[in-house]
Amino acid sequence: MRLIRAPQLSDVAEYAYAAEVIPPARLVFTAGACPLDAEGRTVAPGDPAAQARQVMANLEAALAAAGAGLTDVVRTTVYVASGDRADLVTVWQVVRDAFGDHDPPSTLLGVAVLGYPEQLVEVEAVAATSR
Repeated sequence: MRLIRAPQLSDVAEYAYAAEVIPPARLVFTAGACPLDAEGRTVAPGDPAAQARQVMANLEAALAAAGAGLTDVVRTTVYVASGDRADLVTVWQVVRDAFGDHDPPSTLLGVAVLGYPEQLVEVEAVAATSR
């Protein structure tokens, strides 16, 4: 996989603008990772940052089960059930911190509602791995 920067585009975004999957990589598509604990309860109602941390832990677990990791991710979509830009920024920072130096292309969206009671955050990903 190769993350692609576009020098003619702003460097303000904290992610690459494109990613290329190089054969013979195997693609892994995740469902949206939700802020649920092992018993299926929504963690940290009302706390977008804490929910984002749980989401990223759950995403890592799903990727690991498929033989991949966060550094194999080539794209994410981050959903935040809020109309407040500050909540989106808070969640984004947690997601970015989880990825460290790896900065795959991503879309960050504020949405009206997510599927589980009191759910504020969801992250879906596509990964490419040769493992």
